[in-house]
Amino acid sequence: MKVRCPTCGAVMSLDVLIAHDDAREALIALTGISDELVKAMLRYLTLFRPAEKDLSFNRVSKLLGDLLPMIQARMVERNRKQYAAPREAWIWAANRCIEARDSGRLKTPLTSHGFLLENITFWQPERMASTPAVCNAAESGTKLRAGVGNLMEWAGNGEPA
Repeated sequence: MKVRCPTCGAVMSLDVLIAHDDAREALIALTGISDELVKAMLRYLTLFRPAEKDLSFNRVSKLLGDLLPMIQARMVERNRKQYAAPREAWIWAANRCIEARDSGRLKTPLTSHGFLLENITFWQPERMASTPAVCNAAESGTKLRAGVGNLMEWAGNGEPA
């Protein structure tokens, strides 16, 4: 049976996917996540694909292997701080990565999950429905978080520091 990737359009036999060790591991990792999260992660993985060649099964398997423990733990650690990361946070952060690429703010191919994980640190469930995340510059642990907090405060959308 032939299958077509909805993201990149590649066509491959399902038998080959199951027989290939790295492809099989990637499929197993994906089935352990969830439906919307799988879609978000597949779109996110396209950010690692070099323009001139395809992403190998080995690389996809490794990338998913890096993420799966954090997704299952529902927690990420960034700059020695832990942040809650429920499935909604992963979906939101992956979509933010795609938006950043589409607007030209993110250069691809990515080499690490740093941008995704940094976005997760901004996820705030009570605010994600209507407004972007705001961080308090005094509480932030990174220059990026402090800069975003200062910018939001300057724009009048942030909380006073």
